[in-house]
Amino acid sequence: MKFYHGLVLLTVVILFFGAAASAQEPAGNATESDSVAPAPASIGADVPLTYFGPAPSTFDPQLIGPNQLLRAGEIDLEAGTITMPLYEGRMEDGRTVWYILTDTDDKGNADALGLNWAPKLTYTDVGRGARSATLEENATLTFQNGTVDFAPGREVVPADAPSVFPPANATPGSVGDEEYSPLVRIENAGGAIYNAPMIAFDVAREDLNFTNSTPDYSIVHDKVVSIDPTVNNTVTIALTEGFSFAKPVLYLSTDASDPLAAALEGATYAPALGDIPVGGDDSAFSGVERIFVFINGPTGVDNPQRQGLNSALIDGRSPLNVFGGIPSVALDYSPLWDMNLGEWTNESIENGYRSRLTEEFEILGFVEDGWITGPGGAAYGSVGIIVNCPIAFRFL
Repeated sequence: MKFYHGLVLLTVVILFFGAAASAQEPAGNATESDSVAPAPASIGADVPLTYFGPAPSTFDPQLIGPNQLLRAGEIDLEAGTITMPLYEGRMEDGRTVWYILTDTDDKGNADALGLNWAPKLTYTDVGRGARSATLEENATLTFQNGTVDFAPGREVVPADAPSVFPPANATPGSVGDEEYSPLVRIENAGGAIYNAPMIAFDVAREDLNFTNSTPDYSIVHDKVVSIDPTVNNTVTIALTEGFSFAKPVLYLSTDASDPLAAALEGATYAPALGDIPVGGDDSAFSGVERIFVFINGPTGVDNPQRQGLNSALIDGRSPLNVFGGIPSVALDYSPLWDMNLGEWTNESIENGYRSRLTEEFEILGFVEDGWITGPGGAAYGSVGIIVNCPIAFRFL
């Protein structure tokens, strides 16, 4: 297909649970191909790529991709980034809040703004799961609580080989206070809930201009690549590669309820997300979906089967995590993912069964047969960690 001609998707470095890198570089920025993008349709054919027709998604986005799901931003596939509108709000004491919008449980506004529609967000308003905001007359938001400190220096130091996970040290580069959640309920506008990850806090507009220079990661989110707060009011953010039902996808990785997870993925530690119940992704009133993460998948920078946290830390590549339902593929999408952490058993490795898995029920089949367990042989399932990863794009 013409869409794929010459496409070289650069790898996302330190993506979700990526390898250690300097906090002065945007965590997750794509730099090298990880072979997630599909091969051109002309491979193995006797006619050139130009003879192939447009992708079916040109006519119906529910068909095979490519399909941009988060339409509010402009995606650069070669750079592995998305450029989003940058919103400015205030705390009640006047301090500035800079944020993006990715998802909402309001169907009409999701369609109008190009956001992901995520009905499950309705059920995240538990405890501190969603903080409150008021819509002002000038169409800005005033937040009741929840702040983020972007000053800490992010550091990830792998443990000694061969099992480099968990790392010897992992310090998140941004830390929310006890009330911070990326989810916001607008009290005076129908109570709709929006996914509004904070990008910077208490910074003047003139000090946030990193259009043609490396961002100062002591004042902005570690996934930021550039910010233009004066001309276009946009922020460019590194994307992460993964899979959903065997379809390669790109997604944002912005927050996590656990400090170790936040450090590894270059995200904000958001403790309030921990109030949202996990362990029942497809049950009634669930606010989450499952994400499948492997500890000890195959390694090797050139190994087409590589996957997992050890690989990400050793090889400097994405761990290629696997998502449950995403928009246009299933009806149960949520940007909040309940981490299911798996470990290949010694017997499965000795038998040569260990490989890259890309689909939820394929993974669950290996679990059912005993080839994959929880960490250290524990029962497989939720480890109680929520990560905020809005889906942006699917290739197939």
